Amino acid sequence: MRRLSRAAALTAAALTFCAAGGLAGPSIASQADTAPAVAYTAHQSAGLTAQNLGLNDLTDSPRPAGGFEAQAPVVTHALAPAFPQATPGDESDDQASERNGRSLSQLVQDLASSDASDEQTDCLARAVYWESKGEPLSGQLAVAEVIINRSHSGRFASTVCGVVRQRGQFSFVHGGHIPAAPQASRDWRTAVAIAEIAQRDLADGGAPRALFFHARRAHPGWRLTRVAAVGNHIFYR
Repeated sequence: MRRLSRAAALTAAALTFCAAGGLAGPSIASQADTAPAVAYTAHQSAGLTAQNLGLNDLTDSPRPAGGFEAQAPVVTHALAPAFPQATPGDESDDQASERNGRSLSQLVQDLASSDASDEQTDCLARAVYWESKGEPLSGQLAVAEVIINRSHSGRFASTVCGVVRQRGQFSFVHGGHIPAAPQASRDWRTAVAIAEIAQRDLADGGAPRALFFHARRAHPGWRLTRVAAVGNHIFYR
């Protein structure tokens, strides 16, 4: 009985000692050091140095060897060459396709004459004169090419003179007669040159494969494919 009482007393004493130690010692959380409070003015006055910011000091950073200094690349933009914009189907005399390195105006100057080389060229020159005299050279050539295209199409007469004389095709023709032009005039000499150029295919007038044309002021309502507008006429196939 005494032994039990003594053991109980020892146990109670041990518990009392542990409890007292727990109250006297700090807890785990309270053992951590608390960061000291710093006023805002202290941060404001601090210098923003590499050391204060925890950065590498670049004052002594190495430079490229050989005194090389890198430069930003300079980008240059080359401008595309400007080309004149031609209106489709409305060519000037110098824009008409040329052969043998000569422009249409040069060809006309070289071939201008008061006398056509043969009957077919004479018929063509008369048609050019009466239908398009005074127009730009490319417009006169386009008219001549329509007549030649018709003679090759199988839908009209097979010769230039036959196409021009065909009934109801050209208003200047009456009863199959093609009136003569004043041979001393400059317009006639130009018409002869245009006829020669068209017959010999020395240049293009700008209305390829066209078979019909009418004056710009007319509105016939044709259901045809429009090819070009050259000079005072609009051309179709």
